Amino acid sequence: MEAHIVEWLNLLVRWGHMITGIAWIGASFYFIFLENNLNRTKNLREELAGNLWAVHGGGFYYLEKYKNSPQTIPKDLHWFKWEAYFTGLSGFALLCIVYYYNANAYMIDPSVMALTSTQAIGIGIGTIIGSWIVYDLMCKSSLVKQQKLFAMISFLLLVALTYGLTHLLSARAAYIHIGATIGIIMVLNVFFVIIPGQKIMVASAIKGEVPDPSYGQKALTRSIHNNYMTLPVLFIMISNHFPSTFGNENAWLVLAGIMLAGTAIRHWFNLRGKKITNYWLLPFASALLVSLVIYTKPESKAIEQLNTKKVSDMEIMQIINQHCISCHSSKPTSTVFSQAPKGLMFDNLNIILANKEKINAQTVNAQIMPLGNTTKMNEDERLKLGSWIEQNN
Repeated sequence: MEAHIVEWLNLLVRWGHMITGIAWIGASFYFIFLENNLNRTKNLREELAGNLWAVHGGGFYYLEKYKNSPQTIPKDLHWFKWEAYFTGLSGFALLCIVYYYNANAYMIDPSVMALTSTQAIGIGIGTIIGSWIVYDLMCKSSLVKQQKLFAMISFLLLVALTYGLTHLLSARAAYIHIGATIGIIMVLNVFFVIIPGQKIMVASAIKGEVPDPSYGQKALTRSIHNNYMTLPVLFIMISNHFPSTFGNENAWLVLAGIMLAGTAIRHWFNLRGKKITNYWLLPFASALLVSLVIYTKPESKAIEQLNTKKVSDMEIMQIINQHCISCHSSKPTSTVFSQAPKGLMFDNLNIILANKEKINAQTVNAQIMPLGNTTKMNEDERLKLGSWIEQNN
């Protein structure tokens, strides 16, 4: 019953996280689009920084951006913050439900480092908190004014963090904590900088004072940072379904490549919004993604001496029964799952044969299954399984 309740919590919180995430990222894309497409020169009133005409849903819209603030603050002033807050809260709740509640299975890989659950969780939370402190200090330094240098240093620090985590935690947990780190930085940008700055500006305008423009500039800078982080964090949200990425022996390098490609794609769209033509960003991102596809191509790890000796179906059933059937069964006995993950049930040989490519990818090549290797499947068993799959191809 406990596993069943946890599964439903996982589903419902994940659903809420996806809904609020879509709302928040959609708003981010929209406001950066507005910022990049404002008319800033033609027939503007003195108090305006820009305006924009748009058509959508069968209607015409006209938007204006003020240099400082309007003479009178309207009663109905719409704020964009709850999407960010609920995305952050639901994301952290999901992290607790999936990874921290089952840290032994999801976060620890004994072949990487023998950690206790407490140590693994401490590394995860410490990473998130420490990363925000470093990022925030960088934003408060003069470095933030040098956009290219700031971006390069931030990326290198993120790659270094990815490398470190993949040598401490399971690769899947490392990926999700990089995603959580980026996501929490985005949320805290809203909570500590963007919204407080906007509140100060509104309060000044209500008093009839000219708002300090530095608050608006800081908020815009953090909003732009958030915009560039969206594509990498969206990839990481779905990455746990694709072992070709986190299951690679250099998982940190794969994630670094994907983050770089995602940032390049986002930058191309932002330049396009400013009517700036760029010919190399999309080809570069495309070439990088194709290179990653080639780099992560699976290679069989079965050794020649096992291939020369036929592995029997009985041997394979013994391995499956010992290491897989507790989760992948019509009636799982695992405390983690109440239903077979992804509906894969290895109760008989025909079903195993039908799913041999998936088994080969996750158990033999990526070696991410059994989850957390809690059943201690050894290398010889993996090689036998790989050889048997090759024999049945």
